[in-house]
Amino acid sequence: MMTRPSAERVIGYVDGFNLYFGLKDSGWRRYFWLDVGSLIRNLLKPAQHLVAVKYFTTRISGARKEDGVEEAAAREAKRQRQSDFLDALATVGNLEILEGHYLDKRVQCFGCKRSWTKPEEKMTDVQIATQMLADAFEDRCDTALLVSGDSDLVPPIRTIGRLFPGKRVVMAFPPKRASDHLRQAADAYFTIGEGVFRRSQLPDHVTLPGGHVVTRPNRWR
Repeated sequence: MMTRPSAERVIGYVDGFNLYFGLKDSGWRRYFWLDVGSLIRNLLKPAQHLVAVKYFTTRISGARKEDGVEEAAAREAKRQRQSDFLDALATVGNLEILEGHYLDKRVQCFGCKRSWTKPEEKMTDVQIATQMLADAFEDRCDTALLVSGDSDLVPPIRTIGRLFPGKRVVMAFPPKRASDHLRQAADAYFTIGEGVFRRSQLPDHVTLPGGHVVTRPNRWR
């Protein structure tokens, strides 16, 4: 019979989209240059052992045909900031980045009937659910530490609780992203405080494997 390791094994699952908007809505842009691996480590208890961190995100698309000059420039600058951040984050050890995608959705104003294209994020919640369930089935962790406030993740949390009563799902809510449905489904929950974000920043300058250096954007200082 196999003996379980004495330390509680933890895998961190980070909903990048939900976390980003939680920080943005809090006026905490200065924490966007976030070392996600360090964030999860700073949330662990002394008796816990970090197995892996999985960061889920979707890359911003470039300028669209209908964009004006200023809008296109702003969109490209935003895309470049995210690209630099993901390149820097990829240098963090024991961290995996899993990407979804955007689909263009046509929307119309009910009042003036004007229509436009709006990008809609796809796959993030499905990918998180799939990874959490797969890791539970493969017994890779004892606790899933989930950073999100997306109530669409209630079903996989309940499924893990039903099929694996010895495992725990703990919610770490981004600021302004708490959910009563997630509170009820999870084994424990808390909101990440500002001090943890302050202590979990990437260096201002990060050297990539090829020698190129990416720098924290001035807007994120």
